[in-house]
Amino acid sequence: MRLYELALMGAPSSSQVSAVEACISEVINPFGLGLKTEVGWTVGGASFYPSQKVPAAVAFFGEPNIPADDVGRLVAHGIPIIPVAHEPKTISADLPEVLKPLNCLTFEGDGALRIATALLECVGLLPRQRRVFVSYRRSEAKEAALQLFNFLSSKIYEVFLDTHGILPAEDFQGVLWHRLCDSDVLIMLDTQTYFESRWTSAEFGRALAKGISILRIGWPGVACAARTVTASSLALGDTEVDSATGRLSEDALQRIAMQLETARGRSHAVRRLNLYSALKRDLECIGGAVTGVGLHNTILIRLPDGREVATYPTLGVPTSMTLNEAVEHAHGKEAAILFDHIGLQEKWLQHLTWLGTNISAARWVRSSEAAWCFAGWGTL
Repeated sequence: MRLYELALMGAPSSSQVSAVEACISEVINPFGLGLKTEVGWTVGGASFYPSQKVPAAVAFFGEPNIPADDVGRLVAHGIPIIPVAHEPKTISADLPEVLKPLNCLTFEGDGALRIATALLECVGLLPRQRRVFVSYRRSEAKEAALQLFNFLSSKIYEVFLDTHGILPAEDFQGVLWHRLCDSDVLIMLDTQTYFESRWTSAEFGRALAKGISILRIGWPGVACAARTVTASSLALGDTEVDSATGRLSEDALQRIAMQLETARGRSHAVRRLNLYSALKRDLECIGGAVTGVGLHNTILIRLPDGREVATYPTLGVPTSMTLNEAVEHAHGKEAAILFDHIGLQEKWLQHLTWLGTNISAARWVRSSEAAWCFAGWGTL
């Protein structure tokens, strides 16, 4: 089953393909993923039709005569395209007109590694991008939660567990919701009284409110509640939970890992698509347009007055590093960082405001206010 889709379009050489394949495999194999199995791999030509339910990205190797419609179709679906030229002086000759506004990579030096990293970043497969939140009742699933924390950490996930992720004297509620907002998937350990706790019930509901995917791990004898109908679900068998210790079997852990990867990939794809579609709709409302999606998922937009802005969409919690990356990736263009502020700690939002006030190279744009902000871009 394909959980992610990557492609090399245009005219890559066989040696270039082999080099990029090796770099990608080196990164994803520790996750338990394989290139051409869980990670789909399309090479050559212009035909690439990925499902919108899985994350996808394309590296386009020089082929200036490719039909504009083939590239335009990918742009229309918000699929990131990474233009690749042989060397800096051949960029103009290597690329079709529709891709020339996007930032370009070259294959010189460590080009294979840079291209592989760029593709993996676009679909959320770099180690720093794999974040999950474990929601459970301590009285019923503490041992299983600790076991999952250790097991998923070994699979190179950043796992949030309330007993490990909140320091003494920190605002428990504030940190809890902040870390939930920074997660790709909420893993729900659905034991007998899961929804009887106001905390776990709120964690579940707020994950839905943020568009975060939910993976329900159902304990033996626990039926799915009506409100979990949209969650991915995995039911544990009687032999997969030790009744004496509460620990999960090795088979159960492996099944959870595979189901989690599926849920995480779908979450990444859907959230990116929703962010892109909402921005596109907001821009069209004010007379602007999206002109392309490229490196680092940067969305290039054109404002009603013709100015171009490199918009850097953020899933999760933006940081000062996000600001730094947005400015670097804009390559001299005006830059914006698009993010969802709901659920973030107030002191964090104040920090972002301070950064925006004192560093003018990029501007913070709340996704719910995108049309308003871009319509008055010249006054900000």
